Amino acid sequence: MLKDARDTAKETERTRKEVFDGERRLADLQARIVVTDETAMLQEAGVYAYRHALHDAIAYRSRLDTLQTEIKNLARTDRAVLAITGWTVNGSTREGQKMVRDFSKLMLRAYNAEADYAVRTMRPHRLRSLVDRLCKSRETIAKLGATMHIRISDQYHSARVRELELTADFMQKKDAEMEAKLAEIEGALQDVETRAANIRTGYVYVISNVGAFGDRVVKIGMTRRLEPLDRIYELSGAAVPFRFDVHALIFSKDAVGLEAELHRQFAPRRVNQVNSRKEFFYATPTEVRDALRPFTGQHLIEFTEEPQALEWRASKQPT
Repeated sequence: MLKDARDTAKETERTRKEVFDGERRLADLQARIVVTDETAMLQEAGVYAYRHALHDAIAYRSRLDTLQTEIKNLARTDRAVLAITGWTVNGSTREGQKMVRDFSKLMLRAYNAEADYAVRTMRPHRLRSLVDRLCKSRETIAKLGATMHIRISDQYHSARVRELELTADFMQKKDAEMEAKLAEIEGALQDVETRAANIRTGYVYVISNVGAFGDRVVKIGMTRRLEPLDRIYELSGAAVPFRFDVHALIFSKDAVGLEAELHRQFAPRRVNQVNSRKEFFYATPTEVRDALRPFTGQHLIEFTEEPQALEWRASKQPT
């Protein structure tokens, strides 16, 4: 009797502990659900929370490059798509393997098209909806390839989702750094006395227009406006068929001198050797960036090597 009572007491204590542990795990899961729902609501409202605490936009860019290399390696080594291995066509294993391989490539191409679209159209607040869309694309591919067991691998899908997350963070971090830098610069420019004492302060810009002038012509100019992009928008007006792409914006207390020095270095490559007010040069953005390296004291707000040329690319006739 005493033994039975002790066993009952132990069983009761064990049950009580399991209930306590279960309630604690449930509370923890509920807290996570609340956090996830709150994050989703904030993203839908355009308020984005960082997922990766890298210290600056350059670090994000480096991490993205590494991740994209991983994605390419997975595809190159046939680890992006999983499929049946014993498929035959008319009794031929070789023909069966070829069919599976061809269908796998087709499915991967469709999946990558969806993933690439998500990267191109990414805005931080759209992250959740774009990831959901990619997941649905993967599910559709699995249904269509069910006969041959064709499906996107977990490893590849995970890498592409991480690419979307990092892209969203990169864009948010870049925007935040840009806003902070512009706020700092505009604050300095609003100092009337400093502004009056140094009328040489301003922005030097490097822009291109592939559709209008080709891929080896840049314009190097300067503006004193508080919002330098307003000048770029003006230049993209009716006089040219496509908008200019901005490769660099440099804030300098001696923008006049910096612009003059760049014009001097690229003088032999002037497009118009007669009129020096025409600021177009036969050069690439990379060459201008290299020429800027000695001027380490300048504030390089942004540098983009490859032009987007969105309007021009969208207007190109198919070959």
